[in-house]
Amino acid sequence: MAFALLAVVLFSISATTATRTARILGGTEANFWRLCVATTVLAMYAYTFGVGLGGPAFPCFLLSGLLGFGVGDLALFQAFPRLGSRVSVMLVHCVAAPFAGLLEWLWLGTAITPPELLSTLILLAGVCLSLTGERDPGIRTPHYVSGILFGVLAAVGQASGAVMSRRAFMIDQAAQFQIDGISAAYQRIIGGLFLSGVWLLLTLMARDKTQRAHPLVGLVEKGKHAGFWIVLNGLAGPALGVSCYQWALKTTPTAIVLPIIALTPLVIIPITRFTEGDHPTRRSVIGGAIAVAGVILLTLGRIS
Repeated sequence: MAFALLAVVLFSISATTATRTARILGGTEANFWRLCVATTVLAMYAYTFGVGLGGPAFPCFLLSGLLGFGVGDLALFQAFPRLGSRVSVMLVHCVAAPFAGLLEWLWLGTAITPPELLSTLILLAGVCLSLTGERDPGIRTPHYVSGILFGVLAAVGQASGAVMSRRAFMIDQAAQFQIDGISAAYQRIIGGLFLSGVWLLLTLMARDKTQRAHPLVGLVEKGKHAGFWIVLNGLAGPALGVSCYQWALKTTPTAIVLPIIALTPLVIIPITRFTEGDHPTRRSVIGGAIAVAGVILLTLGRIS
């Protein structure tokens, strides 16, 4: 449970920096370069203290990364510049939680108790109350609609990747193979980096020759501060945040972990107040209190 809460803080930092980099570079480029940063950091640990790409569940972790880091994050980085940090993250986590719970129940046979289900519904209701109706009037309707569609796709990718990770941990456990959360995050991110790189290459090839440029050139040209935000985003999200996320999934059902991760948009509120001049509304405060109550009830249900 503690790893899931730490992941919430890291994902909140990641979301705000991701929005900034996506608006500077474009979603595809920003996502690819932050995955490069995270892969480098995770590889250094995995080949020094971890298990590298070892273990019988590596193919499953790889597929998890293709779904979560690949499909999920590619879509999320298209939602960020269209919807902003708070709405994008709220949409992704609130849709991902029930979808993951349903998928894990159908595939892995993992069910949650009625009190845990009630706590989950309270938590999600609080998040939705806090962040619904937050649409930026400056966003044009077509962009807003496409942003919602990208957000739903990101949620499906994240949920599928999370359940696949749970399956991978079960495979390693059955084979009595010990893998830590950081090594698991590294095995996952390989799949995401591959898909993100392929998509970036296709994007560059599809551009007109006059607009086509090497991604690194675009990174330098579109803002001298982009590099700092990409590094911060890569460390907070796919490196440290996902490592904590994997540790949580190793011991806790997806239907419990993802609702806790759904607190991320609430933690974003004070961060965006200083970084984007965003001020929380009364609805945000009330919704946040309800969501925190849901987390407390969920925690008590898990330890009782």
